[in-house]
Amino acid sequence: MGPEAGLQLADFDFELPDNKIALRPSEPRDHARLLDMTGGAPVDRVVKDLDQVLRPGDILVFNDTKVIPARLFGVRRRDDNAVAVEATLIERLGPSAWRSLMRPGKRLRVGDEIGFVRPAAQADEVVLTATVLGKTADGEVDLGFDRSGPALDAAIRANGRMPLPPYIAAKRPTDARDLEDYQTLYAAREGSVAAPTAGLHFTPHVLRRLEERGVGAAFLTLHVGAGTFLPVRTADIADHKMHSEWGEISADTAQRLNEARKAGGRLVAVGTTSARLLETSARTSGEVTAFSGATDIFIRPGFEFKVVDLLLTNFHLPRSTLLMLLAAFAGKACMDLGYQHALREDYRFFSYGDASLWARASA
Repeated sequence: MGPEAGLQLADFDFELPDNKIALRPSEPRDHARLLDMTGGAPVDRVVKDLDQVLRPGDILVFNDTKVIPARLFGVRRRDDNAVAVEATLIERLGPSAWRSLMRPGKRLRVGDEIGFVRPAAQADEVVLTATVLGKTADGEVDLGFDRSGPALDAAIRANGRMPLPPYIAAKRPTDARDLEDYQTLYAAREGSVAAPTAGLHFTPHVLRRLEERGVGAAFLTLHVGAGTFLPVRTADIADHKMHSEWGEISADTAQRLNEARKAGGRLVAVGTTSARLLETSARTSGEVTAFSGATDIFIRPGFEFKVVDLLLTNFHLPRSTLLMLLAAFAGKACMDLGYQHALREDYRFFSYGDASLWARASA
């Protein structure tokens, strides 16, 4: 374990004015600002010029998960009482069951029936029904639906809304623009309830320039789950329990990444989700291996990275596990320097905000 392993939750706190939280992405996406910290000192760039920073032989590793419209709105009826409820689906439990975050959720009971409606529809126009199967110690609610498999997927797709993070959803309603804005260009495999937001900056123009530069692209899948929404509540960050998420790296992708590194190229994780899955699969020898399954890896200061050389990521919430991952990767002092610069220079924060690029501290 490294010298920073004893850091506490308070070490990852900072003041962030509301006006620095981006409520919409940059237009075009690739005109977002890019804070380049790969040299250890802040350099202000723009995402569209990423090809000027990366080298021929480097390879970008993208997470091709696709966000499902996981927010459902409905009514819980019990006797003569009806209460409006909202569910955010966070984990698939089976063909017809999902674990969810419910608002309000405290008064829900096992056996309660919830009728979900289309967005902006009348409360009596029920299109999907669920029954409360149980509640977890953390207050999450397990729902059993009246259809399963592809039929349930189609109903959620048709009647759900994009699950924007709470810091955006609290300030404005979700709208049709978010269906495109909150999805990466290369999203392919449905299953996430939050976007891998570092990938939101990429456009065909940027990808073409990177290809012309000789920078490669590879894809893995990590379905982003509940951990994105849940705060760290333990003063000692080592006591925090990460939620499990499903991911996959194919054997062909692992081989390609290993060959790129052996040839002197660097693995550039596009987002913390890609970084987490790459490090989950990594051998101590520094090789990526094929992987398919669940990971609950918690990367925090003291963690020794094995395969990720550069990390492209957005600016994260105070006291979050994503900030802890960045501190582990770039070093706490480097991270603090970069964030102080970003705050001073009015970078835009969080999911729809600007980007930053970091080098591994030990590299």
